[in-house]
Formats: sequence, structure tokens, C-alpha cells
Amino acid sequence: MSNSLYETLGVSKNASSDEIKKAYRRLARKYHPDINKEAGAEDKFKEINAAYEILSDEKKRSQYDQYGDSMFGGQNFHDFASSQGGANLDEILRSIFGGGMGGAGMGSGFGGFSSSFGGGFGGGGFGMPDLDVNARITIPFNVAILGGKHSVNYNNQNFDVKIPAGIKDGEKLRIRDKGKSYQGQRGDLLLNVEVANSPEYEREGNDLVKTIDIPLKIALFGGKVKVDTLYKEITLKIKEDTKNNQKFRVKEYGAVDRKSQIKGDLYLKANIILPSVASLDSDLVELMQEKLPQEII
Repeated sequence: MSNSLYETLGVSKNASSDEIKKAYRRLARKYHPDINKEAGAEDKFKEINAAYEILSDEKKRSQYDQYGDSMFGGQNFHDFASSQGGANLDEILRSIFGGGMGGAGMGSGFGGFSSSFGGGFGGGGFGMPDLDVNARITIPFNVAILGGKHSVNYNNQNFDVKIPAGIKDGEKLRIRDKGKSYQGQRGDLLLNVEVANSPEYEREGNDLVKTIDIPLKIALFGGKVKVDTLYKEITLKIKEDTKNNQKFRVKEYGAVDRKSQIKGDLYLKANIILPSVASLDSDLVELMQEKLPQEII
């Protein structure tokens, strides 16, 4: 006696309910239409769900174990499912198993069965309900650039989400098995990412821009300043005659590109700090008043 329902799930006839459930979950994920775009994947997904509906129900499984594929007119389950075209496998199988055998499956074969239910086939087909859930998450700017963990509270559960380095505002993260559940399968949680603004940085693509204060003396005569970046503290060399808003490029201190894994750059924009006249030596003030040009050079 052929038992192709078990073959559909890739388990033995003596498989436990847990083994059947694990096999179903693995195959359903593999052939889910949202994941697998190959031709035939959706039909395979329907077969898997239909097989699981029968084998996960103790009464239906017992009937199938007794009569085998004779319930499908002697066809194996794959051929039976393929012959239905767009018919609703769910409804057909419920009709076969829901009312008990009564000898109908053995005696009439699938041909007689088809004539009884041919007019009632629905157009919706057999399929799982949408178990995925959408939500919004706001992550700190530095976590978006560097990556790391971020705590999420959803559906009365607290769990950490791994944030990939370089993620941008508006991207989505898929968290497996945190969605709704149905017949032993659980959907995913789809997080729409919102990156919080930074008081220090602006992001331009994969480049970062930060304004740094430079004392007037160093701007005029050159020198060095220490700068905190998202990665580490650096020492920046300032050339003489540095102008206000002049930019200094620090290579590969920006955000990483998630596809190419190449880092952008950090641009440090000079904000030259003028000392107050009251803080200057009186002789210097007198000299500056005498020597500084009054016209723009």
C-alpha cells in the first residue's frame, strides 16, 4: 500500500507527531512563496500543507494509515494534488476525511468523488494565512553605523535584535519566528527601521560629516587637535591658514556599505573659535588694532 503523504513530508510511516511537525516546518519555510520564487514552489507548498493537515490530525492519520493512497483513487498524493489544478485542496481533503470513510474512498475511487465535488472547487486555493507581522523600530545613530544589539519589546516579549552595521533609515529587518502562529508554524516579525538623528553627525550616503571646533591660533599657524570619532579617538593635523567650514577627509571612518562591505569616509568640518577680546593680552589687543587689515584680503 502506497503511503505518499509520508513521502511528501519526508518522514517514515512510524514518525512521531513531533517528527512530522519538524519536517513540516522545515519544508514549509523552504517552499513558502514569499521565500522561494522557483517554478513549482507554490504547488509544493500547498502539497506540504495538505499532507500536514492530514498527518497532524490523529483521526485523519488513522484513516489514511488504514486505506493509504486508495483514498486518492490509487494515485500517489503528488499526482493527485497536481491533477486538481487550481482547485482548493483544503476543501477537497476536508471532504474526504471530515465525514469518515463510509467505504466511499475504497469503492468509488477518485473518479466518482470528482463528479460529486467538481462544482464546489474554490478559486482561493489551499494556503497558509499571512503570519508575518509589521512593526517599527527606532535605533540609535551609532548602532546603525557600527552595528550591534538593540532591545525590542513586542507582544509582551523582550528580546535582542542584531543590527547589521551600516543599516539605513527605511530599511527592513526580518526576525524569524516572532510573528503570528498557525498549525504549528510561526511567521516572522518585519521591522521597519527608523534611525534616530545624531547631535554630532550627518549621514550622506555612506559618508559622515561632523563639525569640530578649532582654536584660532591653530587655524592660523597650524597644529594638531584630538577628535572623537565613532570608531576611536584620532589626532588631526591642521594646516596653517585653515578657513572656517573647511573640510578634512578621514578615509574609511564612515558607514559600511552592506553590499560591498566598503566603508565610506568621515568629513570633519572646521568651526574656528574666535577668542573674546577681554581674554586677550592688552598688548596683543593694541598690536592687533594697529596691524590687522581693515579690508578683506
